[in-house]
Amino acid sequence: MNLETATAPTELRVDQVREVRGRALAAGQSWLQLLQDEVGVDPATFLAMLGRLSGVEPMPSVELYAATPDFDVAAYVECARRDCVVLHDEQHGLSLVLADPFAEDTVQWAQSSIPGACALRLAHLDELRAYLAQAEQTVRATQGSVGGLGTADAVGEGELLSLENIEADASPVVRVVSSILYDALKQEASDIHLKSTPAGMSVKFRIDGVLVPVSEVSGADIAQRIISRIKVMSELDIAERRVPQDGRFRVKVRDGQVDFRVSIMPSIHGEDAVLRLLDRSTLTGSRDQMLQLADLDLAPDALSTLRRLVAQPYGMVLVTGPTGSGKTTTLYAAIDEINSGHENIITIEDPVEYQLPGVLQIPVNEKKGLTFARGLRSILRHDPDKIMVGEIRDEDTAQIAVQAALTGHLVLTTVHANNVFDVVGRLLHMGVDPYSMASALVGVWAQRLLRVNCPECAHPYQPDADALEMSGLDAGDLVGKPLRCGRGCGHCRGTGYKGRRAIAEFLVMNDTLRELVATRAPVTSLRAAALRQGGGGSLRTAALDLFYRGETTLVEVNRVTFAE
Repeated sequence: MNLETATAPTELRVDQVREVRGRALAAGQSWLQLLQDEVGVDPATFLAMLGRLSGVEPMPSVELYAATPDFDVAAYVECARRDCVVLHDEQHGLSLVLADPFAEDTVQWAQSSIPGACALRLAHLDELRAYLAQAEQTVRATQGSVGGLGTADAVGEGELLSLENIEADASPVVRVVSSILYDALKQEASDIHLKSTPAGMSVKFRIDGVLVPVSEVSGADIAQRIISRIKVMSELDIAERRVPQDGRFRVKVRDGQVDFRVSIMPSIHGEDAVLRLLDRSTLTGSRDQMLQLADLDLAPDALSTLRRLVAQPYGMVLVTGPTGSGKTTTLYAAIDEINSGHENIITIEDPVEYQLPGVLQIPVNEKKGLTFARGLRSILRHDPDKIMVGEIRDEDTAQIAVQAALTGHLVLTTVHANNVFDVVGRLLHMGVDPYSMASALVGVWAQRLLRVNCPECAHPYQPDADALEMSGLDAGDLVGKPLRCGRGCGHCRGTGYKGRRAIAEFLVMNDTLRELVATRAPVTSLRAAALRQGGGGSLRTAALDLFYRGETTLVEVNRVTFAE
């Protein structure tokens, strides 16, 4: 059997639960966490399995955060000790939400302490503890404001939404939106997708580059109010529902602030929203620490080449790759590393994602006529030493960027292309003079992001013959290689992957390559010349190198790159 594609069990057994409970009790561990790790599924699947076994209905996180805790019926201290909470809902009355459906002492305590009927619901242990931790802030703030939002849905000028301090009397929509943002940050998602459906709204997170379903929100009216809430936070027009809108907002968290970039798009069922999380702590470990090239975890030869390229006094460095491959993050890290304070560094971006101290950052505003080309012309009159152009999209921007590189400026920019050789053809297609481009170009950098194996559940494995044949490999290529893949556990939400690594290919210009570019030589000639000069190899080579070292799987290599 191919362990890489093995599936986790779909049901829990009573004897399995009893055995794990006994082991966990003897070791002083949480049996729920131990059982989830052994089953190897994500939290939502584990909660559903636990609900089917116990007969207790699970409660989605968005519904949990939308409800109001009743600490008059069950004191906060008692709830925190027992990992449960009593919620009050005008429609359904009281509900006891607990993490362990087999905790008979908690059920007996609830029956003797809670007056009247009380329905049982099930929540994931991590979700319940996070909810109680948030509620604790409200308990401590009974004599005054905690610093979060009040009952109004609007965010006043200069205010920041505090995800840890949402007041108990805040509206349900405020709590639902806050819980979605909180969950996304906790799971280190890069994007939040809110998709309107006939029944309401689906919520998905992009985690390690893959969309993961999270929850469903029932009711078209609630879905519309959630979108309106996000529009208010982003200072967008809540009355306009027929055209796309873009905005951004910032939230306050325990250890700093996180920016969200918002895109609102009309759809046949209402409006959809995509929120990009701009959280530098996923790379640096701190929201206050600036990005460095070392944080990108590149291969040593690739890192030294990139540092050499961005340290040039003038010329053009092109970074290429598809959307979401980390191009802008790489450029930010490069700028921060070369920013000594003795040079004037200016960027023009659409939009500005991270704020860089000591750098003049200009956001594109096409509605007001500030395009990349017009902004770049103005930048050249502002005495720059180094310039970053967010993206070359048209002929005017390409021409001005090349001229800036030829007149003594270092220009860092991105271009959408599949590899380092396609970039040259892309710029020539935009009308850039080949001789000027050959003279200006210092190097081209292409990158992708690959998911890496979960360190908690990775184990040795061998891909089957069909997978090797599709990948252009044979069994002899794998001899002596420490191949590994993840089984799936609670640490990686059952996926087998945790985190991503950047892989890169690069083209460092020399006289031979410049002559080929200037004469419009075919890509095959460029590739052959680059190989002769000892380049860094292709993206496929870099991906397979990670596979051979046991850091990722062949499935992931084939998902991101293809065999030529």
